[in-house]
Amino acid sequence: MQSMCKKTGPKRFTMYWFAASVVAWSLSAGAAVDPDSPVADALARADLAVERIVSVANEQRSFGNTVEAIDDLIAQLELDTNMTMFLAYVSTDPDERLAGEKAEEDFRNWLIELWKREDLYGAVKAYADTNPNLSPEQTRLLKHTMRDFRRAGMNLSAQDRRRLTEVEKEITRLSIEFEKNIRADETVVPLTRAELSGLPEEFFDSPSLKQSGDIYLVGMAYPQFKPIMDYCDNETTRKKVWLSYKRRGGQRNVGVLEHILKLRAEAAQLLAYAHPADFEIEIRMAKNADAVRAFYDRLRPLVREKALRDAAQLTAAKREHTGDPNAKLSPWDSSFYLNYLKKTKYAVDPEKVREYLPLDRVIDGLFSITQSLYGLEYREVTEHAASQGRAMWHENVRLFEVWDKISGEMLGEFYVDLHPRENKYGHAAQWGLAQHKAWSDGTFTKPVAALVCNFSEPTPHRPSLLTHDEVETFFHEFGHCLHTILSESRYFRFAGTGVERDFVEAPSQMFENWVWDADVLQTFARHYETGEPFPQDLLDGMIKARHLGSAMLAEHQFYYGLVDLAYHTDPDGEVDTTKIQADLFSEVELYEEVPQTYFQAAFGHLTGYQAGYYGYQWSLVYACDMFGRFKELGLLDPEAGLYYRRKILARGGAVDGLDLVREYLGREPRMDAYLEHLGLSR
Repeated sequence: MQSMCKKTGPKRFTMYWFAASVVAWSLSAGAAVDPDSPVADALARADLAVERIVSVANEQRSFGNTVEAIDDLIAQLELDTNMTMFLAYVSTDPDERLAGEKAEEDFRNWLIELWKREDLYGAVKAYADTNPNLSPEQTRLLKHTMRDFRRAGMNLSAQDRRRLTEVEKEITRLSIEFEKNIRADETVVPLTRAELSGLPEEFFDSPSLKQSGDIYLVGMAYPQFKPIMDYCDNETTRKKVWLSYKRRGGQRNVGVLEHILKLRAEAAQLLAYAHPADFEIEIRMAKNADAVRAFYDRLRPLVREKALRDAAQLTAAKREHTGDPNAKLSPWDSSFYLNYLKKTKYAVDPEKVREYLPLDRVIDGLFSITQSLYGLEYREVTEHAASQGRAMWHENVRLFEVWDKISGEMLGEFYVDLHPRENKYGHAAQWGLAQHKAWSDGTFTKPVAALVCNFSEPTPHRPSLLTHDEVETFFHEFGHCLHTILSESRYFRFAGTGVERDFVEAPSQMFENWVWDADVLQTFARHYETGEPFPQDLLDGMIKARHLGSAMLAEHQFYYGLVDLAYHTDPDGEVDTTKIQADLFSEVELYEEVPQTYFQAAFGHLTGYQAGYYGYQWSLVYACDMFGRFKELGLLDPEAGLYYRRKILARGGAVDGLDLVREYLGREPRMDAYLEHLGLSR
């Protein structure tokens, strides 16, 4: 079972490049804001900035006082509000979490109305009608801004625009409720020690594992859920926990989601799109839902052939292990029998692998590699951060500055928050808390990123030991972090991860490959007790087993993407989300339908990534192709790193994603490397 936490993308509350979407851009300029709102002062300052723009006489309009000024005001609003909103996802203080949720709703509602202001639209259109002579990046910003006004409904009647505003604000409210319900979910499965047979001793030492007498109350956080799926040899237990995991969020969230989908469909109809998916995908590389369907139609037959072999191999393993010649493979079996085959066929014990991946050494290795590759220096400032007024929301949070070795300039900062706790965001993601921004007075805002993960905790007897999958996740999220920190775009809109949503995962997915390279692992992987380097024979076995079950795992990702697409291609939004996910499960994956499950109730990608989950596989095609070129130059070669930094990471969304890839590769991108990544051949 592929970890979804590794596939969670970067977060930007304003997401300029996602502008005017019915979820991500949602708040109101000039509308009444509750004076008690945590962001009331910031929104008032933003209102004044809007008034300054619209008050300029049309004959005096320039790029700077009109188009760039909008970029300025949104960048400043982000700086003023992002930390408050972010704390809703990570703070241990319930009042801070509530304040963050309120701030996010008020902020989004302000942005909804910003893009519906006729006076602001008139100001930008008046300037655009002069056909100004602009630089390529300025031209791109102007075109995107005009596109955002159109997508916000500026071509609609006043009555329809008012209704669109109501719909978008209700979507915002419901989306925040949906996400809050996921974070607040307290699902536990009571189990005896006998029911947890096969789990390593360390599992029972975890500080977050609760007990009631001799009963273990197993939660759904990854450090508890994933080991059960991987190691518990009691199928009944695996099934219980899997079913509980697929019911998180509850029927309440199913209802919230279905209300959201109906509202999204209404918004799409008002804007004259066939369905929400075409609205969402218009501003991505794919452009429309038909292109996404064609993408899946091309891939699925190629992958299915190997998936059938994968299923046969896992089924045979289950029959061997259980002694039942008629045993069938179930979805709660896949991770367990993948590990079973790794041990029995490839001599790879995942628990043995963990012993060579203590968190501190992984951090040192990741930092050393990226500092060398990209010409950087990281300086920890955790000790003095709180006294300097910096937000430090938990004792385990650490803060680092990033310095450029060549220029001697401080480029930005990043936080790391790596272990699970109650009410914390439950997967892994990178938040862009501030984006690179050049201001008209010659000053710059330096980026600030936060890596929020849920890795294995230290126990009373051992330090935090990461699974290889967790190390891969760490590298993935740090890829997003570097994309944010190393941005050189002038404009906030195009900074860092401000690329098309179906390209944004490519830099982070590409960086996952480093943890499969022997030379890279030898730089940091050491046994937590003896200091012994990572054994070559263990790595050889891991590499041989890398494609084990790869097609079934790919089909699992296809399933998520196709469910998401199905939800957002119904024209009226009247969808039975549980029926759709159940029907597609047995169609897309090689398992029988499992009744009484509704994973969509906790599928957080449906708010923010809606109609966009396909982007993980779409961007993986480019990630694999780019990795091939990087590997040719050398995975630890600073020259290769600086070339990649300059061609991809520094440019953000200043040009189309496809053009970024073409320039980096020096040719048109191809799918060959992606198919090889899955263990397939053309």
